[in-house]
Amino acid sequence: MDPTRLFVKDAKRIIVKVGTAVVTRSDGRLAVGRIGVLCEQLKELNSQGFEVILVTSGAVGVGRQRLKYRRLVNSSFADLQKPQQELDGKACAAVGQSGLMALYDALFSQLDVASSQLVVTDRDFKDPGFRMQLIDTVNSLLNLRVVPVFNENDAISTRRAPYEDSSGIFWDNDSLAALLALELKADLLVLLSDVEGLYSGPPGEPHSRIIHTYIKETHQKEITFGDKSRVGRGGMTTKVKAAVHSSDKGTPVVITSGFATDNIIKVLRGERIGTVFHQDAHLWVYPQEAGARDMAVSARESSRRLQSLSSEERRKILLDIADALEANEELIKTENKADVVAAQKAGYEQSLISRLTLKPGKISSLSKSIRVLADMEDPIGQVLKRTELADGLILDKTSCPLGVLLIVFESRPDALVQIASLAVRSGNGLLLKGGKEAMRSNAVLHKIITRAIPDSVGQKLIGLVTSRDEIPDLLKLDDVIDLVIPRGSNQLVSQIKESTKIPVLGHSDGICHVYVDKSANMDKAKHVVLDAKTDYPAACNAMETLLVHKELVETSGFRDLISQLKAQGVTLYGGRQANAKLDLPLAHTFDHEYNSMACTVEFVDDVHAAINHINHHGSAHTDCIITEDRGVAEVFLHQVDSAAVFHNASTRFCDGARFGLGAEVGISTSRIHARGPVGVEGLLTTKWILRGSGQVVDGDKGVNYTHKNLPLNLPMKRMAT
Repeated sequence: MDPTRLFVKDAKRIIVKVGTAVVTRSDGRLAVGRIGVLCEQLKELNSQGFEVILVTSGAVGVGRQRLKYRRLVNSSFADLQKPQQELDGKACAAVGQSGLMALYDALFSQLDVASSQLVVTDRDFKDPGFRMQLIDTVNSLLNLRVVPVFNENDAISTRRAPYEDSSGIFWDNDSLAALLALELKADLLVLLSDVEGLYSGPPGEPHSRIIHTYIKETHQKEITFGDKSRVGRGGMTTKVKAAVHSSDKGTPVVITSGFATDNIIKVLRGERIGTVFHQDAHLWVYPQEAGARDMAVSARESSRRLQSLSSEERRKILLDIADALEANEELIKTENKADVVAAQKAGYEQSLISRLTLKPGKISSLSKSIRVLADMEDPIGQVLKRTELADGLILDKTSCPLGVLLIVFESRPDALVQIASLAVRSGNGLLLKGGKEAMRSNAVLHKIITRAIPDSVGQKLIGLVTSRDEIPDLLKLDDVIDLVIPRGSNQLVSQIKESTKIPVLGHSDGICHVYVDKSANMDKAKHVVLDAKTDYPAACNAMETLLVHKELVETSGFRDLISQLKAQGVTLYGGRQANAKLDLPLAHTFDHEYNSMACTVEFVDDVHAAINHINHHGSAHTDCIITEDRGVAEVFLHQVDSAAVFHNASTRFCDGARFGLGAEVGISTSRIHARGPVGVEGLLTTKWILRGSGQVVDGDKGVNYTHKNLPLNLPMKRMAT
């Protein structure tokens, strides 16, 4: 739990306010899906013993949409040509209220939760007797596990003054929620918005950052509010005023997004999402909120200094890193062993522990790959194409670094070394977030590597993100981070893709296939299949599905292959045909990555059936055919739609080091920019450099374009002449 969210531990009575922008779509209609998700979260809280009160907006918007439709239906063509008068807001509220509440009642009923409607006006709260009766009624409803649903009765409300001079009376549903929090002695108020929380400026502006903890003395003057909500009367301004008013009186408030499916649950778990308002917030010690941006900006500045070095100076940094790793091998092993022991005690799966463990010889192997990388041709500033645009006007297309990379990886500390060395070679700044299970290994590796970076570049070239809570902030920095590469589970990759505007390069699952064709040399097939499955079962390029031509079912070669897999300790599951013919346990899905000593076996009619199976169930990672028929092999190689496709070779060869790339940041199954093992080239983009002698466009008058390709090795002096 985030230390600034400890107050939620004792929360029992929760008020949730949902705004019009959340409960309606952009066309004004009810966002039934979002409302349904909201009701499911409230049902979960209700079943856990929380007392839940809902304050909802949206009646005016719903009513306006309905009345516009009715007016359209009842209007003649001539009427529609006339200027349309704005609909009366109070009439809209009266029409929309019943529809909104009917939807809540229907959804809560489906979830076996009772709800009640309480429609109030500002004038009601001027009556002390009303306030007392309201408290009694709500307490009775909560004791009966009923969810009270409040809304302001805009149809008959007379209030016009703004919130701050209302003497405790409200003028919108944000201030109504704050008032109810005080009247009903709520432990927590959650205000759901259409953005993630309170930003230092309009969320769309590049330098705006989310404020996780609101400190009145710090933030009151520095925040710039954008436009009000697209619908309703509120917006972030009214939410902040309501939150400040409520928190000053003793009820903590969290402003967060109502578009996410589980943000209310996350708030109650104490996760660091949204913006918290608390009367004691100024006393808390909390991380500097600009840390994520500062880290990214520092990495960019350091990368530019790295790029300014000579090729030999950058090469020396890599060689120093390789030497430092070998010199500190025992320290690295000690820290890694501590991580492995902790993971075993925590009950992690064996596949994760296998990826976590730095096996004997691994440090030496990593150092060797770094030296190979150092001896490769310098990738920065390479002229890829040279064109004469016109006489004396020469255009070069050159290679240059992407900028700043954010790599999120799980379990494997060796990935940190590979990624860091590739970043140095390619001239990129780097931010790394490893799995918590490898915390000690990652920390010592990061320390050793950054100490080898000279002061002229700066150790902040490579930043290590230690808190999971910083990731959402980093994913919002599309103005300073240029590429995100997630290495991990399908869930991790999907979450990151859904959470950022930054381009994402990576693969999710590694569902790799080996297809044994009827013309296969079975001795060759045994070697390849066993290696693909057992060499390193936890790797993303390990075989997960073995496809076999149906004519091989009864052959001794195939039976021997199955026996050898079992003898090696591989647990076999069968598709429908293999389940019946080999008496294997039925595989419940072909879309599963085991990451362990297990795989699925299935029979197919021919190479075309194998291709269809792979293209349908595979993850576009690495797939292989074992066959002596070159024609069949070529069909497979060209029609399987994967990043890497092999003939008579183990899927385990799909690796940056084995491909001669020196190292890899991961294996991409994307189709844009880079695909397959991503080495130095995948971390580069292009820059256009134009050299002239005073030429101007001037409407292209007098410019004689030649567009002539020039040899790359043409000396600059000769080009100038």
